Amino acid sequence: MAAAIRPQPNTSTIFFPNYLHSLSQTPHRLRKRMLATWTPDQELNQVRLRSGADMRRKLNWFDLVALGVGGMLGVGVFVTTGHVALNISGPSVFISYIIAGLSALLSSLCYTEFSIEIPVAGGAFSYLRVTFGEFVGYFAGANILMEYVLSNAAVARSFTEYLCCAFGVSDPDSWRVEVDGFVKGYNMLDFPAVALIALLTLCLCHSTKESSMLNMIMTVFHVIFFGFIVIAGFCNGSVENLVKPGGGGGLAPFGVKGVLDGAAIVYFGYIGYDSVSTMAEEIQHPSKTLPIGIVGSVVIVSALYCLMALSLCFMVPYDKISDKASFSMAFQNMGWKWASNVVGAGASLGIVASLLVAMLGQARYLCVIGRARLVPSWLAKVHASTGTPFNATLFLGVCTASIALFTDLEIVFDMISIGTLLVFYLVANALIYRRFVINTTNHPLPTLLYLFLLSSTSLGFSLAWKLNQKYWWGLTTFGGFTITTTAFFHYMVHFHCHHQPPPPAGKWLVPLMPWPAAASIVLNVFLMTTLKRLAFQRFGVWACLITLFYVLYGVHSTYQAEEVDDRVSGDIGTNHTNSSTPQITKVVIQVL
Repeated sequence: MAAAIRPQPNTSTIFFPNYLHSLSQTPHRLRKRMLATWTPDQELNQVRLRSGADMRRKLNWFDLVALGVGGMLGVGVFVTTGHVALNISGPSVFISYIIAGLSALLSSLCYTEFSIEIPVAGGAFSYLRVTFGEFVGYFAGANILMEYVLSNAAVARSFTEYLCCAFGVSDPDSWRVEVDGFVKGYNMLDFPAVALIALLTLCLCHSTKESSMLNMIMTVFHVIFFGFIVIAGFCNGSVENLVKPGGGGGLAPFGVKGVLDGAAIVYFGYIGYDSVSTMAEEIQHPSKTLPIGIVGSVVIVSALYCLMALSLCFMVPYDKISDKASFSMAFQNMGWKWASNVVGAGASLGIVASLLVAMLGQARYLCVIGRARLVPSWLAKVHASTGTPFNATLFLGVCTASIALFTDLEIVFDMISIGTLLVFYLVANALIYRRFVINTTNHPLPTLLYLFLLSSTSLGFSLAWKLNQKYWWGLTTFGGFTITTTAFFHYMVHFHCHHQPPPPAGKWLVPLMPWPAAASIVLNVFLMTTLKRLAFQRFGVWACLITLFYVLYGVHSTYQAEEVDDRVSGDIGTNHTNSSTPQITKVVIQVL
């Protein structure tokens, strides 16, 4: 019993004095840790104990729907709709929103099944870590944090611009301070953006429930504001502007390619629903609440986006839509100059709601990554009195405010998108692998081969489309092979499923698998290939940096926490899925 209650060593005091020795063992530790996995039970109990206190379960389904809607209803629809309608899709921009919404819905289904099985705050990081191992989970988590911090900083700066419109100020930089001698793009200091981030950080440190209530109030007002724009557009517009615009070409003047290319751009407006899954530790009845919150918010936002796009094309022929501030300019053309101020105020409110949810989610991602010891463990601490990840919230708030103060982030929007789409792609792959390998007795090789063929044919189809529509033979070949391969895999797994035990009663599962996850993989690959080459180059640099951090810090920290401490407590093995007895022993040790 004395051995059983021996406290775990403090990894921070062991790791650094022996750092040079640890570096010499890097190859051995990489082999041990890169593919090491946890079970869902360990994620829910053993790993969660490292935060010191539990997050408080105060949220209901309507809180989640409001968080999801608030997280997505940001500036995306105001920034991208006019640009896509004018230059890419024409009046069929609403169809682009439908396609993007379908892709987001498929990804949200994958997230929902995972979030019910593993209701922890780690989101995609936890889902991938229990499926493909530590490194894939870490790589996804690092990309999610990058996307959150950069996009939150950009959104906070845009808050200043829309607030200027709300007060009738025409110059969006009028409330910023220009500093001579700084590089262009970094020379406009945005103190209102910093003040907004600081205020939201304090709210999030104080309480999740109160922050959720604030978001719900703002989201309700924002939905009403959207309704005003939609009703005003339909009542004062004309169907002829939609089907017979001044520029000609009918509903889709840029063809099918324009509709699909537009979907890749407007998809940015759907980024944010994954924040809902990070609230899993703070939800009452996760198995019932999460599907409503995740899927429901995506459906509501898709409907609002389509109606907004339609109303814009009703008000103005697509070739006369303004590339910037399109909704404000549309109302001005109708003689409603006061509406420009209303749009600015409504957009500012939407930005606050979106930023609140995004900052809520980013802190929980970092908290769980800290639990895994991939970053310093003090970031994983949950405040005992507030029940919030205080350290992670404060740290990321400072990072976001620092970037928002100096940096105009338009040049990294593509990088943000590629990181997000890559994570959604990995989650869809993980769901197929978990459903047909980990949760069964099937050999992994056929499923891995199918996933490789599916990704390869999806990439071939996407590149054939990107090169030009004249390569219809490539589109037909790759598209047909993708469908045939999925159909064959579907037949084989269902044939073998007759020998597998049925899933637990009442457990929600994505229907018609593997088709929804396969479609999500195809769409995410397709949307990634529409991004610019420069985005992939920048992403390559970022990928090298986070991989280097893992090799120099993460793998040694987790090796100390998992491998060395497992031997202290008598739990031997790198893959923690082999025995239930050591798991229970280790939980008892940590509690004691």
